[in-house]
Amino acid sequence: MQQQIQIDQTIISNDHPTYFIVEMSANHLQDFERAKRIIKAAKDLGANAIKLQSYRPDTITIDCHGEEFMCSKGSIWEGQNLFDLYKTAYMPWDWHEKLFQYAKELGITIFSSPFDLTAIDLLKELDAPAYKIASYEIMDIPLIKKAALTGKPLIISTGLATLSDIELALQTCLDAGNDNVILLKCVSSYPTQYEELNLRTIPNMRDTFKCVAGLSDHSMGSAVDVAAVTLGARVIEKHMTLARADGGPDGQFSMEPHEFKQMIDDVRNVEKALGVSTYTLSAKQIESRKASRSLYVVEDLKKGEQITEQKVRSIRPAYGIEPKYYDQVLKMKASRDLPKGTALRWEDLSF
Repeated sequence: MQQQIQIDQTIISNDHPTYFIVEMSANHLQDFERAKRIIKAAKDLGANAIKLQSYRPDTITIDCHGEEFMCSKGSIWEGQNLFDLYKTAYMPWDWHEKLFQYAKELGITIFSSPFDLTAIDLLKELDAPAYKIASYEIMDIPLIKKAALTGKPLIISTGLATLSDIELALQTCLDAGNDNVILLKCVSSYPTQYEELNLRTIPNMRDTFKCVAGLSDHSMGSAVDVAAVTLGARVIEKHMTLARADGGPDGQFSMEPHEFKQMIDDVRNVEKALGVSTYTLSAKQIESRKASRSLYVVEDLKKGEQITEQKVRSIRPAYGIEPKYYDQVLKMKASRDLPKGTALRWEDLSF
C-alpha cells in the first residue's frame, strides 16, 4: 500500500500532521440547514474533512420486522427496527450535491461513506475525492471493488473485521489497481468503552499492512485520540453534533464543536512535543545548563591549603569545575587565595 496518500490538496502520511475527519452521520437530524451548520463548524474548528453517509433505508436493509431486523440488545438503539432507525438517520440524496458545493465554497474537503453500489454512482458524479468504507461494509467485497475502481483513495474502518477480512479487502483494492488505502482501527460499539479499544493495534496494523493507519473513534472524550496519535495514528475520525442535547440516533456519543476543536489543539501540541529521537541539547537547554551544579568554594581557602569537603562543595550554578571531578579535586591544594563563593577552576588548583 502507498504510505503517502493525497486527498484533495492534503497529504496524509507518517511524516505529516494528523488528518481530522468530522463524521456528520445522522447528526443533521434531517434538517438541511443544520447539516450546513455542521459543515461550517467543521471548517471553523480546523478539521480537514467533513464526511457524510450515503444510503437510503431500502438500500441498507429492508422493511421487515422480524427479530433479526431489530437492533441488537445492549446497544443504544435496542428495541428499534433497523428500517425505522435508518428512516430517521439517513441523509436525503438530493442534499448531496448542494452540501458538496457548500463545502467546496467554504474550502473544506467533503466525501462520504457509500453503503451500496448506487451510492458510489452518486458520489462518483459528485467527484468525491475519497471513499470511506464503514466497518459494517468491510465484508461487502463488490462495494469495495467498485469504490477502488474509481481510483480515488479509500479509507477503510476495521471495527468488525478479522485479519483475513482486512487482507481480502486490501487485496480487492490491489486487484482493482488501487493501492491508496488507509486503514482505521475501530470498535463498532457506541459509545466504545476504553478497555475495548486496544490502541496498540494501530502501529501493528501500520507495520503489518505497510499502510497509513488511523482511528475511527466512538469513545467519549479525546484522551483516546491523543493517545492514538502518539502510537502512530495519522487519521482521526470522530462523530460531531452541534449539541448532544439535540438528540438523534448518534447524538449520545458525538463530540460538540468546542470539544472537537480542543481535541485538535491537543493533538497538534502533542505532535510538536513528539519531535524526533535525539539527545542533542537545544539552545535553551544549553543555556539552562548554566543553572545546574558545579564545584564552588564555600569557605575561604588560603594559598597552599588542602581542598576538603568542608571547603568545596557541588552547588548551583554551573560556572565552576564539573562535579564529576570532585574526587580528583579533593586531592589538590589551592594555588591562590580563594574567597567563599568562588567558582572553582583548574588554574585555582595544584598538587
